[in-house]
Amino acid sequence: MKKPNYSYFLLSLFLYFSLFSCGEKNTKTTENQANSPAIHTLIFIDKTASVDVSKPFVAQKYQQALNTIIEENVRKSGDKFEIYYIHENTSKGRCLSLMCRTEMEDTEGVNATDLEAIKTSYDLSIRKERTFVAKQALARLNAQNDNASNLETNILSSIPVIAKASESGAVVKVYYLSDMVESVKNGRDFQIKPPKDDSEAESWAKIDAEKYKDYALNSPDISMILPFEPTSSIKENNPTITLYWSKLFENLGVMSVQEL
Repeated sequence: MKKPNYSYFLLSLFLYFSLFSCGEKNTKTTENQANSPAIHTLIFIDKTASVDVSKPFVAQKYQQALNTIIEENVRKSGDKFEIYYIHENTSKGRCLSLMCRTEMEDTEGVNATDLEAIKTSYDLSIRKERTFVAKQALARLNAQNDNASNLETNILSSIPVIAKASESGAVVKVYYLSDMVESVKNGRDFQIKPPKDDSEAESWAKIDAEKYKDYALNSPDISMILPFEPTSSIKENNPTITLYWSKLFENLGVMSVQEL
C-alpha cells in the first residue's frame, strides 16, 4: 500500500490558506474618498444686527471656521457647499451654492508609481477648488446687510432647508455662524424673553420641535459656532439659549449637536 505524501499534503494546505487569505484581502474595500458618500455642507451665517463679523475676534474665529470646514468637507466630485444668510427670511437667504468637480480616483490595487501620480493630480485640483470656495465664502461672510431683513433673526426657518438637503442621500453637515438668538415678532424672541432656566429651555424646545415634526432631517451633524469670547458674560452668551437649540434638534432626531 502506497504511503500518503504528507509533505505534499501540507504544502497544498498552506497554498490553499494563502490564496484564501489573499482573496479575502482583495475583496475588502479600501477606505478611500472616491468610495465615500458625498457631503452636503450647509452654512448659515447670521446677517442681523446682533452679530458683527467686523470685530477682530469674530472675524478671525469665523474665517478660521470656514477654512476648516472647506478643508474637511470639499473633497471630491459631488460634494456640495451652500451658504444661507440668517435674517428675517432665512429659508430664502441662499447666497452661494457650489458643487465640487475634482475627481478622486479609486486607488485600489494601483501600483506605487501610479498612486503617486493620482495623488499629485488630486492635490493640485482640489487645492484650486478649495481656494475658490474659500474666496467666495469669505466674501459672503464679510458682506453687509443694511436691509430691513436684519431686524429679525429667524433661525427656525432653517429647518426646512436642512430637510430638503437631506433628500439627496448625501451626508449633511450643518454649521450656524450665529449667536443663536432667535428674534421673531410673531414667534420666539430671545432678545426680549430668553428661557429663564434649563427646564424652560427644554420645555420650549419640545413644544417648538412639534411644529417641525413632519420634516425628515435624517440626523445631520449640527455645529453652532458662536461669536463670543471665552470671557463673555452669561447675559451675552446665555447657556439656556444654546441648550434650547440642542434639545430642539435632539427632539427632531438629530444625534450630533455641538457648540463651538
